[in-house]
Amino acid sequence: MVERLVEIAARELKMDPAEFRRKNFIRSFPHQTPVIMCYDAGDYQASLDKACKAADVAGFASAARRQKRQGKLRGLGYSAYIEACGIAPSAAVGSLGAGVGLWESAEVRVNPIGTVEILTGSHSHGQGHETTFAQLVSQRLGIPLENVSIVHGDTDKVQMGMGTYGSRSGAVGMSAIVKALDKIEAKAKKVAGHVLEASEGDIEFKDGKFTVKGTDKSIDFGSVALQAYIAHKFNGQELEPGLKESAFWDPTNFTFPAGVHICEVEVDPETGVTTIARWTAVDDFGVLINPMIVEGQVHGGIAQGVGQAMCEGVVYNDSGQLISASYMDYQMPRAGDLPSYVVETTETRCPSNPLGIKGCGEAGAIAAPPAVINAITDALGTENVPMPATPRAVWRAAQSRRQKSAA
Repeated sequence: MVERLVEIAARELKMDPAEFRRKNFIRSFPHQTPVIMCYDAGDYQASLDKACKAADVAGFASAARRQKRQGKLRGLGYSAYIEACGIAPSAAVGSLGAGVGLWESAEVRVNPIGTVEILTGSHSHGQGHETTFAQLVSQRLGIPLENVSIVHGDTDKVQMGMGTYGSRSGAVGMSAIVKALDKIEAKAKKVAGHVLEASEGDIEFKDGKFTVKGTDKSIDFGSVALQAYIAHKFNGQELEPGLKESAFWDPTNFTFPAGVHICEVEVDPETGVTTIARWTAVDDFGVLINPMIVEGQVHGGIAQGVGQAMCEGVVYNDSGQLISASYMDYQMPRAGDLPSYVVETTETRCPSNPLGIKGCGEAGAIAAPPAVINAITDALGTENVPMPATPRAVWRAAQSRRQKSAA
């Protein structure tokens, strides 16, 4: 709704839609909104500038003229979104009436052979946590990725957790893992100090190796793990054997991913058939752990949003009978309905979690519907296009526009 209103306002003011958005972007942070949200960091103009360049907005007018000569209409639609993710600070949701804190928990179990089990209250349903969580641990401890296993969402094994939604698994779930890893490193330094006969304050840890400052005395992470369980080198009453730690992370703020998507469509006014000719997405998700997985989530989100904009709809007949109750009747987008996306990112680090992550899971689905409808209405020259913009709906809008122009 907001992005449709912004687009209509720009058109009524006869302003370039991109420039109109640029003039209204928040530029000073932190920015307290009238409600509970306090936007902590962002550079919305950078995303818009990068998106306009990648989408070749400057060359759009000439392409539109070429298409018009062939009887087709070309339209360009913008969508600049901001989302509240990383749900959520317990104090904030408590003030809104939530009966539980929305922290996340994690447990790190280091085995005597140096392998690591991560137990997380987050849950994976296709986001690739098994990869990104293991990648985080591998980089932090300097151990092979295959030495890390992820256990999630099973209350038979995980003490407790709040789950996955609102793009919180990275910002909240992985932050809990980081805090547990901090404790692992601190204890491992004590063990390494006993083995290397040095003060724990003189132990440095880097690239999977504990080293005594200013010397060549060192021991690798796997050996420290073994020594922690053997416990011959230290008094078990002063330093508890084993290497297992847990942590909870309760964020101090939501995270605020933001971005700009630009959709370019080609409309056949004689049939109402709309083709997405080009899609450009530039998002600020904060720090990326695995860019490939992030891009995959953007792809899926755009597909979901395009489906909502162009084809998905719940339909009832005159007697109130649902007639789109199965996937034989309910249309979803397919590969042929979508172009190859241009997906790029900008980065402003999130200040409210140790990893600087903002979240990416819902971005495409948020940005896509208004980008599509803004593009179609731009092509037709009318705002009266309902959603889903099926060929029938687009054809009717085109005919209505034609009749008004003739009158």
